[in-house]
Amino acid sequence: MSKPKHILVIRLSAMGDVAMTVPVLRAFSIQYPEIKITVISRPFFEPFFRDISNIDFFAVDLNKRHKGFFGLLRLFKDLNKLKIDFVADLHNVLRSKIIRILFLFFGKKVAATDKGRKAKKELTRLENKVFKPVKSMFERHVDTFNKLGFSVDLIHPVFPEKAILSEAILKAIPFSKEIKIIGIAPFAQYESKVYPLDLMQKVIDDLAMKSTYSIYLFGGGKKEIELLNQLQNNHENVVVLAGKLKLNQELDIISNLDVMLSMDSGNAHIAAMLGIKVITLWGATHPYAGFKPFNQPSDYCITADREQFPLLPTSVYGNKKVEGYEDAMRTILPETVVAKIESIIT
Repeated sequence: MSKPKHILVIRLSAMGDVAMTVPVLRAFSIQYPEIKITVISRPFFEPFFRDISNIDFFAVDLNKRHKGFFGLLRLFKDLNKLKIDFVADLHNVLRSKIIRILFLFFGKKVAATDKGRKAKKELTRLENKVFKPVKSMFERHVDTFNKLGFSVDLIHPVFPEKAILSEAILKAIPFSKEIKIIGIAPFAQYESKVYPLDLMQKVIDDLAMKSTYSIYLFGGGKKEIELLNQLQNNHENVVVLAGKLKLNQELDIISNLDVMLSMDSGNAHIAAMLGIKVITLWGATHPYAGFKPFNQPSDYCITADREQFPLLPTSVYGNKKVEGYEDAMRTILPETVVAKIESIIT
């Protein structure tokens, strides 16, 4: 009897991109239970893969052991001990290219995700814009596995069960199964993707008027915690989670949400990988760029008004600013956001 094959999956960072690999890898693990999977990524992301039974996690140390070119050689040496048969590079940056080329040199079958840069550039350029959906990152990762000879079906996704909350979590935050739980993650890496805080305050204040709702605010870092405490606005049913829980515990909480409201950011993809309904707000970016959260209807994506701001989307990641487009997200009315949330949870 031949030994099970072993596939190495590379996805080093960032949070949202790592989370977007999870539904694909969960589907792969279910459809190919005989294939061993080793995911290499930063240590912080290990909990993302905790419910996938045939995945081993390899924590890359980019600060010390695996830092720099010679660190990458050490990384290859460490990984080569695992007897890898296939390499799926879902990151496709210089570091991961070096690793996969080394495996290729040693006779292993390798493939990398095509990020579709040309199509994304056509979508976001200011002149001669091609405004149509590009292939999603989930489809692109599936294509990568296809190149290795593995067909992956995402049509009927399977998600983990809701987590049972530990005593430590229940001591840290109020929780009840009898009310609707709404998660809100109001921040993103770039300002052009963040819903104006005065409008977000209106959304939270409106939702907090309902005693049958409990609202959890997600974020991280000192500055964000300060802003979340302002958004909490002394509402008894609004809870700031930032700084209170570890990632594993936050995942447990997210798995129990009735809905998540997020920017185009990592929290949207984390909630989606757990099978939670996700409403996303889009400013300079757009779901057409391929980053719509997994398995979410298009009407859950609320975008800025392209009639008033016809050059949208102006950026793939939100890192490009266009003069005069600073207030594009103000065309998304708080009433629209609240109505969408309530239509989902009621």
